[in-house]
Amino acid sequence: MGLAGQLSDSIASVSGALVVLWVNFMGLVILLAIPFLITRKEARWTLLSMVFVIPLTLWMYKEFGYSRLLGLPHIIFWTPLLIYLFSRKDRWQVRSTLGGKWILLLICTISISLVMDYINVARGLFGQLL
Repeated sequence: MGLAGQLSDSIASVSGALVVLWVNFMGLVILLAIPFLITRKEARWTLLSMVFVIPLTLWMYKEFGYSRLLGLPHIIFWTPLLIYLFSRKDRWQVRSTLGGKWILLLICTISISLVMDYINVARGLFGQLL
C-alpha cells in the first residue's frame, strides 16, 4: 500500500467514516475543475493548488504521522485560493453557467474545510495532536 493509502487508512481509523466521506467529497469537488480548465482561471488555480497540497500533505504524514497539523497545507494554499476566488466574484455567473455553480460549490467546500483546518491546526499547535 502506498503512502496515500496509508493516510486514507489513518483517516478512517482515527477520524471515522464521516471524515472519510468529507475528504472524498472534497476530492470530487476539486476534480470537477477538470472540465472547466479551458474556460475558467479558477479551475486552473484550484488544480495548481492541489499540485502543492497533496505532496506536502503526504510528506507531512510520512515525517510526522497522522495529526491535526495535516490541515496546514490547506491553510497555506487554500486561504489565498479562497481570497482569489472571491476577488473574481463578478465573473462567476452562478445562475447562468455550470462553471459558476461549480465555483460556488468549491467556495463553500473550501470554506468549510478551512474552518475545520484552522481549528485543528490551532489545537495541534497547542498540544492536542489527535
